[in-house]
Amino acid sequence: MAPGALIEDLSDAVPRIGPVKNELVPRDIFPDGIRTSGQHNPLYDALAPYSQFPTEISGPTVWKAEEYANHPERWVHRFTPEEIQELSDTADRFIASGTPLTGISKENFHLPKLGKVLHVLREDLLDGKGFILFKGFPAGQWDQQKTATAYMGLGTYLGYFVSQNGRGHVLGHVKDVGDDASQIHKVRIYRTTARQFFHTDDSDIVGLLCVHRAAEGGESDVVSSHHVWNTLQREHPDVAELLTQPIWYFDRKGETSHGQEEWTRQPVFYLENGGKRRVYCKWDPYYVRSLTRFSDAGLIPPLSQKQVHALTVLEQTCQRLSLHMILEVGDIQFLSNAHLLHARTAYKDYPAPAPRRHLYRLWLATPEGEGGWALPMPDSAEKKRGGIQVNNTPPRAPLDAE
Repeated sequence: MAPGALIEDLSDAVPRIGPVKNELVPRDIFPDGIRTSGQHNPLYDALAPYSQFPTEISGPTVWKAEEYANHPERWVHRFTPEEIQELSDTADRFIASGTPLTGISKENFHLPKLGKVLHVLREDLLDGKGFILFKGFPAGQWDQQKTATAYMGLGTYLGYFVSQNGRGHVLGHVKDVGDDASQIHKVRIYRTTARQFFHTDDSDIVGLLCVHRAAEGGESDVVSSHHVWNTLQREHPDVAELLTQPIWYFDRKGETSHGQEEWTRQPVFYLENGGKRRVYCKWDPYYVRSLTRFSDAGLIPPLSQKQVHALTVLEQTCQRLSLHMILEVGDIQFLSNAHLLHARTAYKDYPAPAPRRHLYRLWLATPEGEGGWALPMPDSAEKKRGGIQVNNTPPRAPLDAE
């Protein structure tokens, strides 16, 4: 596949499935029996007007960087030797079973002790501060297969893995593959060394496991989107209001199924469709700025000056309020995409033949019926809601970047 290409022509290789539910698909194509739902426009009738949004949010999802910057004990969990041993033994048994990695699930990856820790963590990710940093994962000691198996096994206790690109990757690799970061209409920035501005991913939870560090940069920042919302309401209420309007077009960069539009139209801040009526955020400036090929053709409106101002204010506010962290080899960062935004600094790799910076990535779904947020989306109740699904491309878990 050429650099920059995110999908490939699988018209003859991928079986066609009729209009069945994502949880009733053939297991010979989707080994766990669940297909990623994919990207959707919101339910426009369910979108709340700005007048219904809170002036100020309170509770555990609202936090300030200074509450955690000098208190790692509040957000860092170092794996104990007993937890690593349980994880190692379970990964070995799973590999010996011959089950494909795309078929891993909580039911076939038993963690009696560590699973209890992960259950508490899941609640905190969904309804609490929304982030955790694990330390001590033996990424430098295990081979790629065992590392991937153990990491994905951990993830099954937090959510259902969803496809992260048009090739069906449920195990992603954040690594420079030589793509041109200036070609933002077709390149995903995680495949480059470029800076990533504050954004959310197309999943409820994102996980990042560091297996190789960069020589310089590649550091992580996270921020409470509820703290950002409160700040915008105080300092820039006009921006807050604009961000609740469904006037923001997001590029799909060609990762579309037959008959789908090349973009979605949605707000940046939503209210839940029921549930606790919490403020939910969905944002990535790269996907908003990359649509000039369509706006120049008159297919969608270009960004207005007010929108350009709003995205600038949003980024600056996130930067000012964010918590900075550095991922070492063996660190795993899990973040909520519902009420956190995250970013990455640009980086420089060590000279060859040293390995390049490399993070294993998981996108995890937490459906509405299993404690997830009530999203104004048509797939809110689907187990594998969100993600990127192109036609019926089967899930894949490559052990390195492709």
